[in-house]
Amino acid sequence: MTTPTGLTALVEVSGGSFAMGADRFYRDEGPIHDETVGALAVERHPVTNAQFARFVRDTAYVTVAERPLDPTLYPGVAPEDLAPGGLVFRPTPGPVDLGDWRQWWTWVPGATWREPFGEGSALTGKDDHPVVQVAFEDATAYAAWAGRRLPTEAEWEHAAGGGTGTTYAWGDEVRPDGRLMANTWQGRFPYLNTGADGWVGTSPVGSFPPNHLGLEDLIGNVWEWTTTTYADRHVVQHACCSPARPTEADGSTTDPSVRKALKGGSHLCAPEYCLRYRPAARSPQSVDTSTTHIGFRCVVDR
Repeated sequence: MTTPTGLTALVEVSGGSFAMGADRFYRDEGPIHDETVGALAVERHPVTNAQFARFVRDTAYVTVAERPLDPTLYPGVAPEDLAPGGLVFRPTPGPVDLGDWRQWWTWVPGATWREPFGEGSALTGKDDHPVVQVAFEDATAYAAWAGRRLPTEAEWEHAAGGGTGTTYAWGDEVRPDGRLMANTWQGRFPYLNTGADGWVGTSPVGSFPPNHLGLEDLIGNVWEWTTTTYADRHVVQHACCSPARPTEADGSTTDPSVRKALKGGSHLCAPEYCLRYRPAARSPQSVDTSTTHIGFRCVVDR
């Protein structure tokens, strides 16, 4: 197979053991435990709109958001709600109860990677922004085309700086010397966003400082898919007779009840609602779902 051109440059990441997880924020980040990963080459930044467009041109691939929903998988759903589409973030008019996400997330027929917010929301001028409205299957298909794969949660966290003992990927201060380090929500969620260095929503990859390895946008901008099946606590293998870790060979699945672990936080993360722009943070996401704040990057084994 010929390697496609225009893929993201790779950054070498040494393998080793690290302390994965955290115990000061959200319950699902624990327990802190030793994890070992192999050497990897990690894409410098998330896959962009231009790169995903090249994949679609080469393969004629149709994303999950562009396919009608299978009524057998969604019993009881009205026929009009089975139209292709995706979840779109829309800010509320003012302060709301943060316990109900349905106030700012809306299912929009026709929302796809080409028009992330629905009809008329083209990608003009956003070739270098991370692709969004990609479900897990879409990310896996791109990775296979590129001759790469998606990372496991442990691999992703290790590359992001997991195990350093600091709160954020860059240290313990959210804004060292007043500098904004990642594209996260600025203002009051979910109604007032003053923009991260002027960017409301996604930003061009590499707009914020890279981490210690030179990897860009691991924190903020878009959440990123991993192959790890989400559990509400880390699955820790203590001994040979411990329960087996869920298989993560390639993570392939189309069962909408399966949830994968997302990593990195996004432009929608705000401290009063989603303090998840940290290496140890994680979030569950159904594999059949695409949204305006989820993307991905690929890795290569070394």
